[in-house]
Amino acid sequence: MTPATGFKRLGMASLAVVAVGVGALVAANYLISADGVRREVMSEIRAVTGLNPTLRGEATVSLFPAGRVTFADVVLGDGTRPALTAERLTAHLRFLPLLLGRVEIADVSLESPTIAVDLDENGGSNWSALLDALARSQHSGPQRLTAFSEMRISNGTIVVHDARRSLSETLKDVQLSLAWPSISKSFGATGRFIWHGEVVNANITLADFASALAGNRSGLKLRLAGAPIKCAFEGSLSVKPTLKIEGTLAADAQSLREALVWLGQKPLPGGGFGHFAIKAQTNVAGGTIGLSSVNVELDGNTAEGVLTFVTDGRQTLQGTLAADTLDLTPYVSTVKLLAASEREWSNTRLALDWLNGMDLDLRLSAGTVILSNAKIGHTAIGANLRAGNLVITIGEAQAYGGVIRGSVILGHQNAGLDLKSQLQFSDVDLESSLGQLFGLHRLEGKGTMSLAVEGGGDSVLAVTRTLNGNASLMGQNGALVGIDIEQLLRRLERRPLSGSGEFRNGRTPFDTLSIALKIVNGTANVEDMKFTGAAVKVAMAGSASIPKRELDLTGTATLVASARPGAQPFDIPFIVQGSWDDPIMLPDAEALIRRSGAAAPLLNAARERNALRSVIERLTGGGPPAAAVPAAEHSGPAVAPAKAD
Repeated sequence: MTPATGFKRLGMASLAVVAVGVGALVAANYLISADGVRREVMSEIRAVTGLNPTLRGEATVSLFPAGRVTFADVVLGDGTRPALTAERLTAHLRFLPLLLGRVEIADVSLESPTIAVDLDENGGSNWSALLDALARSQHSGPQRLTAFSEMRISNGTIVVHDARRSLSETLKDVQLSLAWPSISKSFGATGRFIWHGEVVNANITLADFASALAGNRSGLKLRLAGAPIKCAFEGSLSVKPTLKIEGTLAADAQSLREALVWLGQKPLPGGGFGHFAIKAQTNVAGGTIGLSSVNVELDGNTAEGVLTFVTDGRQTLQGTLAADTLDLTPYVSTVKLLAASEREWSNTRLALDWLNGMDLDLRLSAGTVILSNAKIGHTAIGANLRAGNLVITIGEAQAYGGVIRGSVILGHQNAGLDLKSQLQFSDVDLESSLGQLFGLHRLEGKGTMSLAVEGGGDSVLAVTRTLNGNASLMGQNGALVGIDIEQLLRRLERRPLSGSGEFRNGRTPFDTLSIALKIVNGTANVEDMKFTGAAVKVAMAGSASIPKRELDLTGTATLVASARPGAQPFDIPFIVQGSWDDPIMLPDAEALIRRSGAAAPLLNAARERNALRSVIERLTGGGPPAAAVPAAEHSGPAVAPAKAD
């Protein structure tokens, strides 16, 4: 027999087998009872799942060219809100058993189902009885090797309603393939759904489906991947006596800010909160999620520690984290104390709605903290947020060459922000600390500052108008930048009525500086202000408007040693007025005239003439003639004001 003849006979045999099979199917389509097929299909579904769907629509049977049974309008569960409703349930039948007259299901599909999960106040569910029936079916005996092991859900909707938390969520366009236990004990589901407008790919595996249904411990693997966030968990699950989950959790998001909004949380304040990743050992017990061996990354910052999240009642996040370097610049980049001109306080409305919604108790330590253009050494802080009040406690922060300690309390009120602050700056660099915190660039040296204030308002400017409290500064071995007081006094000592010249770029060194302020409704009243140097002493009084950033001070500047041997130390009263960014210093005109030998008699004559005029006016009741005003009263001092830049 030639090869061609052999292939021809094999082809004829194959055609004969196919013809017999087709003939058998055609015959079965007429010989097998449709009602019997429907009963067999429903019997196998009940045997495998333990569930008893209600068929409210028509049932159709098709055995050729492919065996399938379709049930329309299927309902699972009782009550006005059944656990499951589907437009169609289709069971596909195995080919070979059907040739032999047996009905065996290959797989089951649900088209356009709506799955409702209702959780009541006590934690019960409308699925409780159905899950019990499903669990009994898994323990009723060994499944037949021919039992179907796949169920598919297409174009489905899952609605979850939690009465205890007043929570309702909907998953749309659910496409799932369920690997039903037949030979092995495991259960798997793979597919996707749409939640909050984003497609999420899902994969879940239960190592022991029967144990999981019974509430006992079972291995669990979960993968969720969407555009906002990706997460994976591998560990174990049990629900008796309470929910308990143990294992390893990993998650990452390109933007934590967007991911939290997608999850239904309030938008986070300020800037930052971009790329996020976390990996931790997870322990869920009841409504508490514990994370140990945490490794978290946010905006390039990496920290390790422990975290606990409580979901029962008011949501609370607790934990301790440690980092080598912490860059806080992205989070404070949108917080502006000063307006764009940097000469006025910001009037932008403070949004503090984020303070409400959850509680926080977090302790954080870092070897280095970067805050805009400031670099802070070892830092230990605590943040406690409760009932809308945020308390930031600075245990220690090595900054500006010294140490900062204290606390800042931010409260959310209807009118905006409620601020209380108590801060202590020990042995800090005055130029960098005052410049970065308050926009003051006039002092150099080292010093200790204390600040205890409180106020409120809907913007930084509004807060400054209501400030009350105290402030003090003790400095040493520094300088007042922007004016050379010694040179000014030396020139005025020699020629009191001469021009004072330009002193805008000078410096006045000091050995000690002491300032004590009492703040009332945004006005800082000077209780003590002394400036002592090797060449100059200065004492001042007056006030400063914090909202307007303006000064209204008077004082006396004294040369420690006079230029003329044996003469008394030269001193001169002065005033300082204007913006504290660019104040004007004016020596007292009368004192300068009095010190001038040539102009002093004119001043005395003017005083005598004024006194005589006053007596005449009292006797006659008339006003002074306009021409009687002496020229000396119109002439100001021959001293140009010296600006301290």
